Amino acid sequence: MRAGTLLYAQSGGVTAVINATAGAVIRAARTNNIPVLAARNGILGVLREELLDTSALSNAQVRALAHTPGGAFGTCRVKLKSLEQDRAKYERLIEVMRAHGVRWFLYNGGNDSADTALKLSQLAEVHDYPLTCIGVPKTVDNDLVVTDCCPGFGSAAKYTAVSVAEAALDVAAMAETSTKVFVYETMGRHAGWLSAAAGLAGKTADEAPHLILFPEIPFDEAGFLEQVRTTVARVGYCVVAVSEGLRRDDGKFVAESEGSVDAFGHSQLGGVGPLIAAMVKDRLGLKVHWTVPDYLQRSARHLASETDLAHAQAVGKAAVEYALRGMNGMMPVIRRLSDRPYRWKVVPAMLAEIANHEKKMPAEFIRADGYGITEACRRYLQPLIRGEAPVPYQRDGLPRHLRQALPQIEQCLPPWPG
Repeated sequence: MRAGTLLYAQSGGVTAVINATAGAVIRAARTNNIPVLAARNGILGVLREELLDTSALSNAQVRALAHTPGGAFGTCRVKLKSLEQDRAKYERLIEVMRAHGVRWFLYNGGNDSADTALKLSQLAEVHDYPLTCIGVPKTVDNDLVVTDCCPGFGSAAKYTAVSVAEAALDVAAMAETSTKVFVYETMGRHAGWLSAAAGLAGKTADEAPHLILFPEIPFDEAGFLEQVRTTVARVGYCVVAVSEGLRRDDGKFVAESEGSVDAFGHSQLGGVGPLIAAMVKDRLGLKVHWTVPDYLQRSARHLASETDLAHAQAVGKAAVEYALRGMNGMMPVIRRLSDRPYRWKVVPAMLAEIANHEKKMPAEFIRADGYGITEACRRYLQPLIRGEAPVPYQRDGLPRHLRQALPQIEQCLPPWPG
């Protein structure tokens, strides 16, 4: 048996399959006789020395993580700054890991989490502490560079495409005497991958979504309203998919809340969907409905894609393998080998190449008029939503999710004052 403990933590917004990654991590570690601790509420739990003992989970419960949405151990939005600015916090992390014999740290998150794992790996070397840090990819925004796609995105994309397709049938049925325009808001602060996924719901100009508003394309209010007017005249109704990060020519978010930021220092967005809907109603006089699925799009495990689940489990397993091989400062990423048939594999990438970078929609994925996706984009997206990943149901008709409170191990250090 290798000497040492593996510490796993989840960070940022959850996905429908992040717990599947957690389950794959625990299974791979158990295969190698490595004990696994999980931080309560991400890096915050490490700072507070709130570490959970996953050995309390039976093998069946570990398998159940694969069909349980949310973050099983809790997550957080806590961004650590540079080593110089937040040195006390980084050194506390090393102290906690030293106290509990942690030799491998896996941080499952997006861009900011990759940055934290990278800095922690660097500090461990300075302190001559044998710690291997691995970033594990996750984000519904699909904006991590290097990797072909991000675990969590495929399921959110499937939810988006299915929801837009079904809502469009509803609108079409009522358009003669009721709603003429339907606005669907997706997540995506800087990158329009989820709004692009709505484009999978239809293949022709007369099929929903008729218009997609991307954060990569500056919002032209007059041009957009004209597109809505002509679409309603031609089709009888208009379905619009809009990214929460839609921007104006000056770079400001259309829905930015004045002076408000989240825990990562990002501008707090106020809901672009209802703003676009109000604009259509006020300027065109059309009856409008809108929806902001918000957390629903990232927690809908019942609509997860088979591809996405496979990705999530594969990066979890690979993360443990990389850790045990001492591949410090690395991340397992998805490399696409072909579209048709869809083939892929997991390969290592340096955290230094991923942290603090952002992957936006390439120009060749956005239609020339700026309001839809191209065939190249469709070829990229289609395999990611393919296949079903069924969840077991209880006799009361609700999905069977793992709800297991884990014991916290005994603390060794003074309480963290932060």
